[in-house]
Amino acid sequence: MKWKSDIRPEPEPCREQDEGKFEISYRDGQARLGKLHTKHGILQTPCLLPVINPNIRTIEPNEMWNKYGIQALITNSYVIWKHDELKEKALADGVHSLLDYPGVIMTDSGTFQSYVYGDVEVGVEDIVKFQNDIGVDIATMLDVFTRPDMTFAEVEEAVDETLNRAEKSLTAANGTMLNGPIQGGIFPELRVKSAKGMSEHAFSVHPIGGIVPIMENHNYRDLVKIMLASKSNLTPNRPVHMFGCGHPMLFPMLVAMGADLFDSAAYALFARDGRLLTPWGTERITEMEEWPILMPAVVGVTPAEVRSMSKDERTEILAKFNLEVTLQEMSRCRQAIRDGKIWQLAEMRSHQHPSLRQAFLWLITNPARSSMEPLILDDVTASKETGSEKGAWEENWDWLVYSQTSPRIGSESWGGFDTYHRPQIELARRRLFSRWKSNKTGDVILFHGASAPWRERIGYLTDKLVNTDYELFVYTPVGLLPWGLEDLNPWAHIEGPDWLWKRRPDLSWAQRELERLGITDRKIITFDISDTENLHEKMFKKLSLDEPKRDQNKRLTEQMVQKLVVLLNVENSTAQDICDDATFTMSRTERIRNMTDKEGRHLFSPRLAEGGISLTIDGATLLHSLRKEKIPIGFPDEEFGFCPGKGPAWIVVNDDAVPYIKQGRNVMHGFVEGVDKWLRPNENVLIVDTNGNLVGFGRSNSTVSEMASSTKGIAVKTREGIR
Repeated sequence: MKWKSDIRPEPEPCREQDEGKFEISYRDGQARLGKLHTKHGILQTPCLLPVINPNIRTIEPNEMWNKYGIQALITNSYVIWKHDELKEKALADGVHSLLDYPGVIMTDSGTFQSYVYGDVEVGVEDIVKFQNDIGVDIATMLDVFTRPDMTFAEVEEAVDETLNRAEKSLTAANGTMLNGPIQGGIFPELRVKSAKGMSEHAFSVHPIGGIVPIMENHNYRDLVKIMLASKSNLTPNRPVHMFGCGHPMLFPMLVAMGADLFDSAAYALFARDGRLLTPWGTERITEMEEWPILMPAVVGVTPAEVRSMSKDERTEILAKFNLEVTLQEMSRCRQAIRDGKIWQLAEMRSHQHPSLRQAFLWLITNPARSSMEPLILDDVTASKETGSEKGAWEENWDWLVYSQTSPRIGSESWGGFDTYHRPQIELARRRLFSRWKSNKTGDVILFHGASAPWRERIGYLTDKLVNTDYELFVYTPVGLLPWGLEDLNPWAHIEGPDWLWKRRPDLSWAQRELERLGITDRKIITFDISDTENLHEKMFKKLSLDEPKRDQNKRLTEQMVQKLVVLLNVENSTAQDICDDATFTMSRTERIRNMTDKEGRHLFSPRLAEGGISLTIDGATLLHSLRKEKIPIGFPDEEFGFCPGKGPAWIVVNDDAVPYIKQGRNVMHGFVEGVDKWLRPNENVLIVDTNGNLVGFGRSNSTVSEMASSTKGIAVKTREGIR
């Protein structure tokens, strides 16, 4: 059927072979911009699916398509099935004609109605077949709803029954994309059981079910726990849908944890009650004099004028206001992913509601206690604020941390205690602790008192200290940074007030940091670099040391060694050999642009934007030749490890892909045969054939589990092929 639209053309169907596939086009940790391929267009995620009641259309679906650009909506197949007139029209003309909407249509199955009204009057296979017959794009199986007040035994029975219905529901769908909901109440073991069990079946989307009563009672900490346990155990090649979650206040945190789809009737339901949705909570129009946000729906009209309207007029204008605010916050989340700022947005939103703040604090502190230590709150304070308790929910924090990108371009704005527990910062610290090695045995000099770039203040000084046995560190708000990595994100890119840098160093905390770095029983000498006048004279007087000669090349060599060890996972002794007698091309700010070894090969190019490092063909070839590990076969199930000294991760591709990769083409999902367990997104990788021959190098776009399960999208962005 052709759709008439004066404003927006009808969607183009995806390729037949791509229907139901999901690909990740951009990521910020577990947050991702994705594409879900359907018969009525390629759905860009994360996105909102407004709920449409086919009997009560507060905003017409066609207006949602034309005016608001909404790509998908959700309606209830059980409501259509129960009403003869709707049912006959849907069966005769299709659900898209019934709703007058050309985009993607998802339908619910009646499970939520069973929660609200009791048992539904339709069979498991019948409701799925009906959704297929009316031409929906994404149908939903009839799962068993689990409430927070149910016992463990009751919830387990519901989970088992939902799993038992999975295969028969997929058969009844007859090729239609099908939702496989995750149940399990508030019990972590059952959420894990449901997620793993449903992942084994060929569903297209996995909604997280049973969360509406939790949100209604503002139990956001339970919501976070459910999301963490469910999402981390689901196959990552399918989008995750938060069933019934449509309040914009919750979007940033859930998107940061990997949610892709949201649906909401709140825009209309709240409007009927005179309530406004905002990113910081819900407000009533009663006695409101000014709009909290000026949205298109209310331009030119005051709250008092809206209150004086008829109920239908008032409901419509408030529903549009609510929808516009909700769409705006979702748009903001997508841009935050592109900017690498989704976690900072979640931090900011967490301060908007006390229950949301409690949930966020639980997330960033409770699972992280064993590996990280807050600078501002001690364990007791954090425990009191979050109501933290040890338990099974904590086991999946690493899943969130190890999907992060670091180093990354851009600054880290200081947000107090929260900043220290941003997953990307924790990832960077864990990698430093695991891979960095001290090459000296002398005392530790700790520079403090100023923000980066430190080389402008003490670069000349460190060129002289490099000839001593002192180990040099910079004291930063997120941990101690070895001087050889002085330009590395995030340590060198923290933006905050002056007092953040000028406060007195906490030496007991610094000592614990050094112990994590393998340095014990050494004296710490602090040196304030806030005043640069006669700085080097003060330094050597304090050390009672004759001022040594400047040796810039040695300092550059040590810097490159540390970058190879930490960022390219090279053994310390091997990195020393590689950098022996190397020459360096410098930038005008005295940073390394290129490194050439003693044989004249250009091997590495440090990245000036974030302190990372890029490979050249010669560099990739050299690191490939130094490999001591076996060729990886398949995809490891072991937990992620930094595996110090084993070199960049290998990506093994099948023979069909090799000719294209040699030409510089990207590695696509579906052509990867095996990977190393220390693979992470956005890190340098070597691409090899099944015999271990180097065919290219680039930067990974995925985690190990995404490599194992994905069949659509880019797995590795190839920098160069090896012909």
